[in-house]
Parts: sequence; structure tokens; C-alpha cells
Amino acid sequence: MPANDPFARLPEVPAFALNSSTVTDGAPLPAAQHSKLFGVPGGEDRSPHLAWSGAPEATRSYVVTVYDPDAPTGSGFWHWAVADIPASVTELPEGAGDEQGTGLPAGARQFRTDAGLARFIGAAPPAGHGPHRYYIAVSALDVDRLDVPDDASPALVGFTLTSHILGRAVLVATAETPA
Repeated sequence: MPANDPFARLPEVPAFALNSSTVTDGAPLPAAQHSKLFGVPGGEDRSPHLAWSGAPEATRSYVVTVYDPDAPTGSGFWHWAVADIPASVTELPEGAGDEQGTGLPAGARQFRTDAGLARFIGAAPPAGHGPHRYYIAVSALDVDRLDVPDDASPALVGFTLTSHILGRAVLVATAETPA
């Protein structure tokens, strides 16, 4: 188990498949998935393409999160949180997490990240801080809509989904900014 694994202390659930045409598990994030808003050269704050399969049959909705447990904050950094993705949706296009959520299905809700914006925020590890891991997770839930307010934090989304989770798919990418 890697140090500071965000799922290590959560209940075990069945895994399903998560793939991406833009992000490779275990590899560095492409430039487009870095943060222009935080001044990373070449960054576009573009959410990655995600496609998943094999979720439990009882799935009624999905939640997508992107989390950096290595951020020097004491609590990590939430880069994206989207809930209420219908069970019939098993793919999000690259760039779905823009300010308007133009690539998200009807009814899906984006929550404010730790940057205070309800959109995808790309990687921006501090210069010289070493490599950071970005846990991209899709959680399959037993409810159509997660019972959290529209202004909920991603931590509250994660806490609430834990009592409804049926399965989880995860990719872990990395990013590093040289000193």
C-alpha cells in the first residue's frame, strides 16, 4: 500500500475497470491536465477522458473524483468532484469538467474544488516538492442522487458516498514540478 493511500482506511468494495485515452495509470499527467489557473506552463485545466465498465449491476449513479493526497496542506487537495452521473453513462469526454460542465450528462453536479471553483483543476504541485499522485476514481452508487447540498465540499461528497458505494475504479497518475 502506498503511503497516504486515500482508500486504505475505507471499506473494501469490488473493483471495476477505468480507462482513459488521455491518462495512463502510473504515468505522468499530460500537460493539458496541469493547471493554467495555477500558472503551470502548458496547463489547460482540462479534465481527462474517462471510460469505465464492469460496475455492479445494482449501480444507479456514479461519482467521479480527482484527489492529490501529496499536496502540502495536511488534508490533500481535491481537483474535481462530480456526482449524480446516471448509471447509463459510462464515459466522460476530455474537457467535460470545464466551468459549464459542457461534457457532463444532464443532472450531473460539479462541486467546488479546493481552489474554490466548481470545475476540474489541473495538477500544480509546488516546485521542488517531488512527485504527487492524482487518484482519479469512479465510484458506483446505489442511489440516483447523492444527498448533499450543491455547495458541498468534495470531502463531504466522499464521506456521503461511502454509505452508498457498490464499487470503485481507480487510475493513479503523477505530476512533478522541478525546483
